Amino acid sequence: MLACLALAGCHHNLQNEDAVKQGVMDYLSTRQGLNVSSMNITIASMIFRDNEVDATVTFAPKDSSAAQAMTIRYTLEKKGDRWVVKPRAGGGNPHEGMTGGNPHGGMGTPGETGTGALPPGHPLIPPQSSPQ
Repeated sequence: MLACLALAGCHHNLQNEDAVKQGVMDYLSTRQGLNVSSMNITIASMIFRDNEVDATVTFAPKDSSAAQAMTIRYTLEKKGDRWVVKPRAGGGNPHEGMTGGNPHGGMGTPGETGTGALPPGHPLIPPQSSPQ
């Protein structure tokens, strides 16, 4: 009977916010140039399915208003006793699934024209040509 209790104690329940957040934080720690210590990161929602979970994660600069927050959806899969963020199909756009603030500050994506207002007096950004 003690052996059964010991084995049951070793089995971690991964269907909780802390386990999902740890999986997201592990993933974010592998991203170069991302300063997670300067952000408040919270799990806004989770939907569990068998060995996967869809998580909506909210990112906001510390000491900022909620209006500056953005959300990104991640799909994580269970690997052993932890959650691991699954790569996006086809490499994916790094801003895919993001809602909230525009990381480009409303100025459009570099290399595109007509995608947002540039500061007064700023020269137009010509479209980038394809490599030949």
